Amino acid sequence: MGVDVQNAAETIVRNEHEASPGNRPQSPLYQHIYLTIRNNILNGKYPDGSYLPSEHEVSKIFDVSRITAKRALNEIAAEGLCVRRRGQGSRVTYQPSASPLRVDVQGLFDYFSSANPHATGLVAECEYEPATEEIARRFRIDAGTEVQRSVRIRYLDGTPFSFLTTYVPAELGRKFDERDLASKAVLTLLEDTGVIVGTADQTITATLATAEAADALGVKPASPLLRVSRIVEDANDRVIEYIVGLYRPDQYQYRSLLTRISNGDERTWSVMD
Repeated sequence: MGVDVQNAAETIVRNEHEASPGNRPQSPLYQHIYLTIRNNILNGKYPDGSYLPSEHEVSKIFDVSRITAKRALNEIAAEGLCVRRRGQGSRVTYQPSASPLRVDVQGLFDYFSSANPHATGLVAECEYEPATEEIARRFRIDAGTEVQRSVRIRYLDGTPFSFLTTYVPAELGRKFDERDLASKAVLTLLEDTGVIVGTADQTITATLATAEAADALGVKPASPLLRVSRIVEDANDRVIEYIVGLYRPDQYQYRSLLTRISNGDERTWSVMD
């Protein structure tokens, strides 16, 4: 059993489009159509070599003008996901560069910590700066306290996979350098310095790509992404890491194996170890 994040993101976009006019987002309508069709291509509903709905069909499906439908399809073509020819339609030309990574979320941030010939990393930023009010609240420290902030991009078989922003206390961050950050997970680096990890509070949700994240991941701005955040404490309940990971849904799928259990008259699902 599992959840395909790409399908979930598609549902979010479709629900936004079908909402009442007063509740629709303010971004251009063609962009919501573009995102829905794009997601259908990425998740395999329109495989390589198949044909997308025509301008007329798109205008009927989304109740928009032919001009809006044409612009959405042109955006798909501009991204290299299809080829449009007059009188022939729009043929899909997308082939996934690699199979989506399927791991449990517990180990997602640590996936790149071991030697893996298919996975590489790039450190885009590594700075020491005063903690903002938000970061200070998460670390339970005074605003202005120095922290290390690093921004990394991970690649799987050469394709951008994740965009990671990590904060750690400055005194811990100075125990490793950018070369270490490029090759190992931050939590692994912290453990290598002697930190004993205790617990973590993790949140998984969907979000839209900012211009910075879109550029790093090779997607369009406002494209749907998986967002995973984690606050990690050591054995003494001190926050030692706050990390936010943004993931391309066509490169990552979260799957879990469930088992049906009974407790008296009540039945429910439980995640198998």
